[in-house]
Amino acid sequence: MNFKNKVVVITGASSGIGEATVIEFAKRGADIVLVARRKEKLLEVEKKLSSFSGSSFVCQCDVSNKDQVTEMSKKILDKFGRVDILVNNAGFVIYGKVNELSTEEIVAQMETNYFGMIYCTKAILPQMLEQHSGHIVNVASVGASFGVPGIASYCATKYAMLGFSEGLHHELDGTGVGLTVVSPIMVRTPLFDHPSFDNFSKFSTGISLSSETVAKTIIKASNSSRLELVVPSVARAGIWFKQTFPFFINPIIGNRFRKQLTKRNKPN
Repeated sequence: MNFKNKVVVITGASSGIGEATVIEFAKRGADIVLVARRKEKLLEVEKKLSSFSGSSFVCQCDVSNKDQVTEMSKKILDKFGRVDILVNNAGFVIYGKVNELSTEEIVAQMETNYFGMIYCTKAILPQMLEQHSGHIVNVASVGASFGVPGIASYCATKYAMLGFSEGLHHELDGTGVGLTVVSPIMVRTPLFDHPSFDNFSKFSTGISLSSETVAKTIIKASNSSRLELVVPSVARAGIWFKQTFPFFINPIIGNRFRKQLTKRNKPN
């Protein structure tokens, strides 16, 4: 898939899925806008693009801040005049029971993961509609379909993202602008470097994905008519079972992840 002369904006571009997505689009000739809070990290990622043909533009921005997003979108449109693909990837998670987390920690996740996506979409969508082309890719999670103990507030942000995306997907029908959600299972990224995961056996089960695998799905999603791409696709069966037989699946999920919470509290 060739993206030569396509302008691609990627939030959360400084590491993990965002960094891998930057590289995958750059390989295909796209002009890349790297967006994240940490400019020094963005510059490190940008150095990796020197061998590719497309241009790059670093834009420091905290997507949870509406004013910063407005300014960021103005800079991008002033420089390129258009945006062809917007990848809303910025997000983070804090592990712990709802009773343990502060209200501020819960709100902060919603501000970045959900409202950050809203702010970026609202800032870029009018231009896409005006040019009658473009695609929005929202990076959610299989957690958008499962309420998991220990990450209830994170799941809420992804439930919200998926619901918003479904409604907007329908609204965009016939406009030339598309929207696709990418929902991976656990991904091996710095997302889990938060101190709250210190006693969490992150990838011990072997059921996890590389950032590169998700990035390649984002490439596919950017030209897809589908609402949601689940990664790996076999996980779609789990979502179907949960939605069809919730009385059977929900207790299994609850027991499995409650054990992880209990284990976390035990001394090594």
